[in-house]
Amino acid sequence: MLEGNGYSLAQELGSAGSCLEEFQTVPMMQCSGGQVCNHGVRTDKAFYLANEQNPDFTVKPESNLDDLIGFVSRCAVCGGPSKIIARHSFTAEVPECPEGFEEIWEGFSYLMVTSSGASGGGQTLASAGSCLEEFYVPTFVECLGRGTCAYYINNLDYWLAQNPDMTQPGMWGMGNVYSGINDILDMGVARCAVCAAKVQMRHINYFQD
Repeated sequence: MLEGNGYSLAQELGSAGSCLEEFQTVPMMQCSGGQVCNHGVRTDKAFYLANEQNPDFTVKPESNLDDLIGFVSRCAVCGGPSKIIARHSFTAEVPECPEGFEEIWEGFSYLMVTSSGASGGGQTLASAGSCLEEFYVPTFVECLGRGTCAYYINNLDYWLAQNPDMTQPGMWGMGNVYSGINDILDMGVARCAVCAAKVQMRHINYFQD
């Protein structure tokens, strides 16, 4: 997610645009109508997927590039002939793929991140970007225009919650607090699967009489 001048733009994690080939703390610049552009404006922010399950919030913001990259999750862009969808179970069980689809990976149902003020961004729940293979809290590391990155406790992640009692939609679990990773995984966060349509190949012999 990118934030500039108080406005945010979320990149769909299931799209190639979310996987940058080069790392910059803030990869954009701000341009005005007077043919002047500024890179690294103080209020600009960039949010990258993190790779630490238990980050240390007491660590001061990092500015060394080699150290910063260690906090950021890596990615790859892949192509294929199949249609890709995500399914969410709203339970602790991984859902099955629809008929004619096969599972690529299973994960946890991720919805969105919010930052200070009104900024934030989310994922399309039909997209592979809404089914993260790992559960991290916080999910993102925040980078600022001054060239530092850190974990900030005011950034909030939203995940789909479990609701195993569908006879009480929207009521099960209301007010529950899940403390600790085991409680969150067992009773809190919903599971998901990313599925690819099975491709049927047919050979046609055009030289046959």
